[in-house]
Amino acid sequence: MAAGKQNCPYAEAEPALRDTLIMENMPMVKYLVGRIVSQLPPHLDPQDLTSAAVIGLINAADRFDPARGVLFRTFAEQHVRGAIIDELRSYDILSRSMREKYKRLEREVTTLEHALGRNPTSEEVAKALSISLDEYFDLLDDVHVLTFLSLDDSWEDEDGNSLCLADVLSEQEEKSPQQQVMRMQLAQALGNAIEALPDKERLAVTLYYHEGMNLKEIGAIVSLTESRISQLLSQAMIRLKSKLKLYRD
Repeated sequence: MAAGKQNCPYAEAEPALRDTLIMENMPMVKYLVGRIVSQLPPHLDPQDLTSAAVIGLINAADRFDPARGVLFRTFAEQHVRGAIIDELRSYDILSRSMREKYKRLEREVTTLEHALGRNPTSEEVAKALSISLDEYFDLLDDVHVLTFLSLDDSWEDEDGNSLCLADVLSEQEEKSPQQQVMRMQLAQALGNAIEALPDKERLAVTLYYHEGMNLKEIGAIVSLTESRISQLLSQAMIRLKSKLKLYRD
């Protein structure tokens, strides 16, 4: 019987522990959904996203194998984020045309950075895109969900251990030894990239990701609208992705 039990999925072998893992990690689901909900258009129902995230957590608990030496929270976060992204991809806001806009914007920023040897200004990016400054800010509003989701692009080591930019920005401590090494390396590269950001973007990133402030709170500190803070964060994320591309490759 004991040998047979070892071959059972974790959810079947330890149902009580499986249920405990789900309940203990519901706050993590709430946190991850809350961060993305603040970036979504108001007409979208956050409950749909929460339901998808909970299903992702349950699937993680069903598939979790503690013998692999991976912390459940780390394993579950990947499943929850994946469920959230899959749900968002079913919405029009992540249409093919929107993804193409984002990729074009990312390419232009990267090209300008290489050509100028510095961060391009909003005016310079708008000119490169052959649009007005107001249209550029509208574009940042349009793609801000994609800039948020791009944080979940992961880096993997030779053992297949993954770590994403969102992990480093949120400074979570529960990581495997391999991931801790990866986090240190990525954190150093990310720190240098953040330091190179324009002042307002650097402050917005720090307050949003390190201090956990929302857009309204940040706007009150720097005397800018929530929309403008969202644009600054979008622009900052595009710059960071550009600077870390060589590290990832």
